[in-house]
Parts: sequence; structure tokens; C-alpha cells
Amino acid sequence: MVSNRSGPLQGLRILEIAGLGPAPVAAMLLADLGADVVLVDRKTPGAEDLDIGRHAIQNRGKRSIAVDLKTQEGVQTVLELVQHCDAMIEGMRPGVMERLGLGPDVCLARNPKLVYGRMTGWGQDGPLAQAAGHDLNYVALSGALWWSGQPGEAPMPPPSLVGDIGGGALYLVVGLLAGIMSARSKGEGQGRGQVVDAAIVDGSAHMLNLLLGLKSAGQFVNERGRSLLDGPHWYRTYRCADGNFVSIAAAEPRFNTLLLQKLGLTDDPAHAAAYDLQAWPQLHERFAALFATRTRDEWCALLEGTDACFAPVLNPDEAAVHPHMAARGVYSVIDGVLQANPAPRFSGTPAGQPGAVASRGEDTESILRDWCGERHE
Repeated sequence: MVSNRSGPLQGLRILEIAGLGPAPVAAMLLADLGADVVLVDRKTPGAEDLDIGRHAIQNRGKRSIAVDLKTQEGVQTVLELVQHCDAMIEGMRPGVMERLGLGPDVCLARNPKLVYGRMTGWGQDGPLAQAAGHDLNYVALSGALWWSGQPGEAPMPPPSLVGDIGGGALYLVVGLLAGIMSARSKGEGQGRGQVVDAAIVDGSAHMLNLLLGLKSAGQFVNERGRSLLDGPHWYRTYRCADGNFVSIAAAEPRFNTLLLQKLGLTDDPAHAAAYDLQAWPQLHERFAALFATRTRDEWCALLEGTDACFAPVLNPDEAAVHPHMAARGVYSVIDGVLQANPAPRFSGTPAGQPGAVASRGEDTESILRDWCGERHE
């Protein structure tokens, strides 16, 4: 298989050590944008491998080489590939790569301009560095979970999105690209590779800075349900008559005024206190009763496309065929698998159609030939 190499990152070489969670997603994003991503797969699936074949969207557009990292021959193969790549991605617990003989010191000695990306939940150091964990644990500790969910209910973020993807994969990609830029520059302290320690607790905490600014200004407090984006009746989801849900986010006064107009509540004196947090619980109950009187489609017919800040809550299959999403071509079905197309979009170097998912080790010979040259002809 040949990966799709159109896009702004064409010519970039990324070496990924197979793993789970955010690291493969980070590598997928780089492949989507044109990088040549080589995935170092195990020769046989391990107990923790997510071996779902062509359904492994996170591995699309990559080439696969099968290597046994427990052998000296396998380690030497990876080190040979290290000499010819711009960046490397690994998502093991701290110390694992060092024990394999593939730690940063060894790899940077082989390739001084290498950007060595490390993806973990807790980070490379600190009291919890060696503890097991998952997305929910990391965002709970970082503070990013605190304002999620509805007031009075247990906090719960969208599975894996806030931590693994938002605070993990995306921050790793930013770190890798920044590191590559630095390695290619000639300024003071630049022109050489380095280690990128991308920890989900760091990234998800960093994502809080907008809300921390509002908290400092007194518009957010640590008591859930009493802040601008986690308590008001006009920033919530509501169940409709058909059991589906809609979302309302009419925060600014002009949008709130329009929403009340559309709902026929302009003259209702109770809604004059839209920004009085003491009134929010009662107004939430009134909104809940109102939205339960019509189906989601009926509310869409009334509110969608207006400045009332409205959207239906869709599952991914519904989202894929929604007129707005379809017009932008956000989703595709490739090899029978629904998946989102590459993002963001570029005017001059657009990314192509996402590449296929390679079978384990199917590109071993072509990778060694393309990256390592004559010795593997």
C-alpha cells in the first residue's frame, strides 16, 4: 500500500511505534495532511492490541512494517528507520522504550535532528508517572472534567475526546510540528532535535485557560451550575417529544432575545430574569417542559439556521447526512467504514482522500527500500 501524500506535510517522515489511544490518532492526523507515516507493528498481535483490521481508522494512510522489538534485529531495524525520519511517536509508559534500547538518547545519537514525541497520560515524571490510567482519570485530575455535564449530575465528558484527543493527540501534533520547525531552523538554540513530553494532564489543563480567565473575572466559580456555560437554562440540552435532543446556547442578550421571540416567550415576565442565576433552575424546568412538546425535527424547522444558537444533537450516522455536514463533505464511507475526512482545510495544499488501513507488515519491504536505500534493494 502507498499512503496518500498530498497535503501540506508532503515530504515529512514520521515513525510511529504501534500503541493505543492518542498516539495513533496524532499520527493519523499527520498522515491525513500528507506525511509519510510508517507504523512499526508487532509481528503478531499482542494482548493489548486493538486489532480491528480495516476498521482501525486511526491507522489510515499509514504504511506498516512488522518488527519484533524483543530481538536485537528488530531494534536495529527501528534504529535504521530513525536515521531517516523527521519525528518519532511512542505512547509507552515511561521507561519502556529505554528498556527496549530505543529511548531518546539512543535515537537522538542516531539522528541529532530527530523530534522524539512521547505521549502519556500523567507525563514522563511526577508521582503518578508509572500508574495506569485512562482519559477520564487524566481530565479529572487536570481540572478539565469539573464543569462538564449538567448541574446536579455527575461530571462526564464525551468519551476520550477531552483527554486522549484534545489534551493528548492534538497537543502532541503541535509539539512535533514545532519541534520539526526548530530542528530545521538556524537560530540560537535551534537546528537540533529534542524530546516532546506530551502529557494529557498538561494538555487538558492548558485547554482550561479560556475558562480560567472567566473564573478570574468572576464569571465562573468552582460551584457547578452557577457559571455562564454550565448552569443557565439557555446553555443546555433538552429532550424532545420523540426522545431526541436539541442544544441551546443563546448566551448573548441579542441571541437570547431572538430565542425567546421564536419560542413565543417575549412577553413572559419570568424570562426577564434570564441572567439571574437564582432563576435558572426554575427557568430550566420551564424550558424542559416546553421542548418536550415537539419533536426534534419540529424544533429544527423553527430554530435551525437562525441566530438563536441552536443545533440538534445528532449521532455520528445522522451527522454524516445532515445537509450542512454533507455540503462540506465532513464525512465519508471508505471500505464500508464511516469516518471523518481530514481537517483542517488548506487552500493551496489540500489534503486528499484519506488513505486505506494497511494490513500488519504489508509494506515492510517498500518501507526499507524507500527510507533506507540500496542495502534493502
